[in-house]
Amino acid sequence: MLQVEELTRRFGARTAVDRASFTVEAPAMIGIIGRSGAGKSTMLRMLNRLTDASEGRILFDGTEITALRGADRRRWQSRCAMIFQQFNLVPRMDVVSNVLHGTLNRRSTLASLFNLYPEDDIHRAIGILERLGIAEHAPKRAEALSGGQQQRVAIARALMQEPEIILADEPIASLDPMNAQVVMDTLRRIHEEDGRMVIANLHTLDTARRYCDRVIGMLDGRIVFDGTPAQLTTGVARDIYGAGADFSEHATSTAIAPADRAWREAEAYL
Repeated sequence: MLQVEELTRRFGARTAVDRASFTVEAPAMIGIIGRSGAGKSTMLRMLNRLTDASEGRILFDGTEITALRGADRRRWQSRCAMIFQQFNLVPRMDVVSNVLHGTLNRRSTLASLFNLYPEDDIHRAIGILERLGIAEHAPKRAEALSGGQQQRVAIARALMQEPEIILADEPIASLDPMNAQVVMDTLRRIHEEDGRMVIANLHTLDTARRYCDRVIGMLDGRIVFDGTPAQLTTGVARDIYGAGADFSEHATSTAIAPADRAWREAEAYL
């Protein structure tokens, strides 16, 4: 069970996440949506402990994650893997070595320094690449792969950690539609086949509806919606994206909005 209680993060006078609370009682695929600056990325970074909370608590199976320090914190970051929009791979390193970096938290400094890996780990890394359909790229440099392939390498690296939770921060924002679908299909399959909890920041409503069991909407750091994809009505979308009341329920044009790309995409979806 994951419990988030009154979680808050302030950066000076600005509150990025404002008393956010939610509970996940069983592994699910959860999408977090909202316009730019809503607090989505800060939320994930606090869950992973890349960013400390100003107030509130995170608990996982009864352990207070926000209180962890040192080695305990690093162990949590291994159990709660992070996937980033820009992949965070080592471009000039081969694909399989990038995947093996998912084991760094449990390896000695000396082994890490000389890039030494047990044979079992190497076989497991190649097996994960096979599962994700990119094993033939194992010896290539990461920079030689397409964006979608690099994101699947990043997912493979996360799986090497054997995590209980996978956090994905805008995993398809920089991908074309075809590669975006492949990556989202991959995350959904990992959730279903492995029983892992997946929490992903997403920038389109249709992606959240198609892939997620549950959707959390954020506006100005606050959670303003928490429900099923079927409950994402036009009114709810207005609450999340801050649209004007005169917006037509049946609008389909994408050529609107002066303000924010996220809302333009929301309008197109609705």
